[in-house]
Amino acid sequence: MSVWDDLVGQDRVVEQLTAAAVAARATVVAGRSGDAPSEGIPGGNASLMTHAWLFTGPPGAGQTTAARAFAAALQCTSPDLDLGGVPGCGFCDGCHTVLSGSHADVKYVRTDGLSIGVGDMRDLVLRAASYPTGGRWSVILVDAAHRLTEAAANALLKGVEEPSPRTVWLLCAPSVQDVLPTIRSRCRLLVLRTPAAEAVADMLVRRDGVAAETARLAALAGQGDIERSRRLAVDDQARARRLDVLKIPLEVADIGGCLAAAQRLVDTAKADAEALAETQDAKETGDLRAAYGAVEGSRAPRGMAGAVKELEKRQKSRATRTRRETLGVALLDLLGFYRDVLAIQLGATGPLSNEDQRPALGRVAGAGSAENTLRRIEAVLACRRALDRNVDPLLAVEAMTVALRAG
Repeated sequence: MSVWDDLVGQDRVVEQLTAAAVAARATVVAGRSGDAPSEGIPGGNASLMTHAWLFTGPPGAGQTTAARAFAAALQCTSPDLDLGGVPGCGFCDGCHTVLSGSHADVKYVRTDGLSIGVGDMRDLVLRAASYPTGGRWSVILVDAAHRLTEAAANALLKGVEEPSPRTVWLLCAPSVQDVLPTIRSRCRLLVLRTPAAEAVADMLVRRDGVAAETARLAALAGQGDIERSRRLAVDDQARARRLDVLKIPLEVADIGGCLAAAQRLVDTAKADAEALAETQDAKETGDLRAAYGAVEGSRAPRGMAGAVKELEKRQKSRATRTRRETLGVALLDLLGFYRDVLAIQLGATGPLSNEDQRPALGRVAGAGSAENTLRRIEAVLACRRALDRNVDPLLAVEAMTVALRAG
């Protein structure tokens, strides 16, 4: 299985990245021989490869998956390459270590919190100046580049505008507008599209062994988000939470129902954050104490108090992000529900995102007009904007559920 197989419905992007990987290999081979890349090598045109790439697309389309696959192709060591094979075999040591996150020349930049700070980015820019240990490429993959602080983005700009010969920056963001103009102007843009539900369902059947009908319904409910579709197909808890959210349109007949539904949504998000904290926070704290040689009941070693404080800050930020993401998924499910309601009211044909909820969709559609549904969709979107502005989650969700009742 090649590294490109995880990219669902992105044939054009795979074609571009494959050509760039072939050109990149030609550059490496020519560098070892002391010659310039040959025009006779397939894809040997240097213009196909560049030092900075920006992957954008809707949530779940696979920006990070595409960037990781490209990083693996750049480090591919398959013996078939000498026979004209395509980089990214998925089996060689280079591909395997990149995909497992252990390759020495591929650095992943992720954040569990709300932002990526300037200190981390300065360290990466310094690292980017060094030559790759394996002699191919030094790859820095920044997941969620839209979470860079202003200072961190300015530090990144330094590395992108003064690239080292063998360094490649791979940035992932929801849209090109989420990245500083000065950075995106120095990157080659790749826009991923929302994969078709049929393609996602086929992937779930082939790779996860999901039953065909379950895969079809999960792919529709996932609304183009591949990971969300997979969770709905294989995770009973994820399915139960979705069904719980989709009860809300039928529960907002009175103010009491509105407030109860809002409280339930917020409590679920809080429980998710607490569940993560119980497992991950405790392990991180224990690992930190062990690193400082702390002994239970004795005085804390010098410097540990500051490290613990910084760790607690990151953990608090991660908990906030977890709550937001849980609420964000719930709001996307509600949007999908009301979009299906609107489709029924307008007489649209074709499959709905919530095919398994047709009776409930029909009841809601018959109880109101398309104008009511549009106002409800706007209420859900207004809640998302409020959460982005750090409005108290309970107040924002309560305002939304009351607006859903009003229609």
